[in-house]
Amino acid sequence: MKFFSRLLFIVCFLIGMITQAQNNYPQNYFRNPLNIPINLAANFGAVRSNHFHMGLDIRTNSQENLPVVAAADGYVSRIKVERYGFGNAVYVTHSNGYTTLYAHLNKYFDKLDEFVKEKQYKDEKWEQDITFSPNQFPVTKGEPIALSGNTGGSAGPHLHFEIRDTKTEECINPLLFGFDIPDNIAPIISGLYWYDRRFSTYEPGAKGIAVKKAGNVYTSNVIQVNSPSISFAIKAVDKANKGFNLGIYDAELLMDGKLVYSFKIDKIHYDDTRYINGCVDYTKFVKDKMSIQHLSTLPGMKLQNYSSGSDGIINLQDNEIHTIEIILKDVNGNTSRLTTKVQFNKESDKISSNDKTVKPNEAKTIKTENAEINLSKNAMYDAVNFNMYEKPDTEAVSNAIVLNNPYIPIHDFYTLKIKTNRKLSNEEKDKTVIELNYGSDKNIIKPKWSGDWAEGQFNRSGTTRLLLDNTLPSVSPNWKEGVMVTANSLRLKGTTKIGDVESFRAELDGKWLRFSRVKDDFVYVFDEKCPKDSGLHTLKVITVNSAGNANTQTFTFQR
Repeated sequence: MKFFSRLLFIVCFLIGMITQAQNNYPQNYFRNPLNIPINLAANFGAVRSNHFHMGLDIRTNSQENLPVVAAADGYVSRIKVERYGFGNAVYVTHSNGYTTLYAHLNKYFDKLDEFVKEKQYKDEKWEQDITFSPNQFPVTKGEPIALSGNTGGSAGPHLHFEIRDTKTEECINPLLFGFDIPDNIAPIISGLYWYDRRFSTYEPGAKGIAVKKAGNVYTSNVIQVNSPSISFAIKAVDKANKGFNLGIYDAELLMDGKLVYSFKIDKIHYDDTRYINGCVDYTKFVKDKMSIQHLSTLPGMKLQNYSSGSDGIINLQDNEIHTIEIILKDVNGNTSRLTTKVQFNKESDKISSNDKTVKPNEAKTIKTENAEINLSKNAMYDAVNFNMYEKPDTEAVSNAIVLNNPYIPIHDFYTLKIKTNRKLSNEEKDKTVIELNYGSDKNIIKPKWSGDWAEGQFNRSGTTRLLLDNTLPSVSPNWKEGVMVTANSLRLKGTTKIGDVESFRAELDGKWLRFSRVKDDFVYVFDEKCPKDSGLHTLKVITVNSAGNANTQTFTFQR
């Protein structure tokens, strides 16, 4: 009996050593950054708008201000304070070559919070990005470093947690480091799609196939295709034990038992995260809010350390029935399989293209009478019949320029030039912006001018135009003029007719006052700068909008 127990121990030890060697990441070095069990709202690599999710979203039970602790010994090497993105964030660098990041925080630990506050008042600037030396703020494993929150680009209270390679700044999948997160649920498949790869994946697009489930095994009817060159995509989610939808970690595509394509999401650099748009059916994601991941590589998708095998394009040389198997796994090894069959029937007619087709890895300039767009060789993931045209716009000082449609992604920034429809004075030019409307939102920027031509850069498709903005931004207080404020904060709501409040400055009785930016609001939490029973105060607020128009407003209140 002892012999078998010892043998079992050796086998388990060897399996653990093999697993350790495979991912080469230290196991159990990092602890849970919260003092409650880890329940995930999102995992590493989950599909997001224009980016992969680069860490773990850990639930805080819909609460804020839970203690956030250092995952291992190290030192605070950086903090960020920003309106969007991470909001308030702490970076801790560790001696083993990794850096952990904690984001959407409400408050840093006392000494660090005081340091940041002093820096903000010295700079007279709320947003900050500060780096530190190793001896300034050392921390030990389990030591409180912040309070959790809902700041920045957060849709609800949670902690965003990342592990990065300190030297390369690549984000590593935290689930590869041995965190104890129970998970016995296999990925769930809800759809299968195929594409005619004689053409672009955008035209004619995805063709859906019904999927049936029996346990963790999925099937479909025989797929009849009318193209000898096809690829597949899968609609699926992983599941945490608490029910949240997570992203797929590992996928394999086999035909007749041979590996055709696979992807695994172990590490991603922020420089490459926008390649998510070449890994998913972007049209379906934007138009239908569906996350469908390609089981093939698009020609312009250059994400490193993601896919292996061939490009995933299946060339059917005969009319025989072939077996297709798709295997999905999570980090814990929970596995789902979809098995189906595919048969090439009759070839369809090809779709013709025109001279406005933009291909991956080729730069392209497209012109209309009053506009020009310059796309780099990295702009497209797949070929696009780029439809660009003008139409009259009575609200603008240019024609509206339609740049294809917002359902086709563009990887990097392109240069756009638009000509005005009338002569503008220099004063008018100084108050003119370029608006890009991509359906779900707008992007407003100040252009550069060359005669009657305005120039700007964007990285989305949509409809653009030049707008003359003579309006002023403003803020509205949450208190009545001159009254005693009994709340613990002052809140000002910012509004603009066009664009955004690009600059905000508040002065209390002539001295700069630290307001934080919370979405469209500006918030000051009362502190020693404005103590109780300090009488009547004057608050001067200066705001500047996207066009550069400035407005000064004065408010009074008692404290």
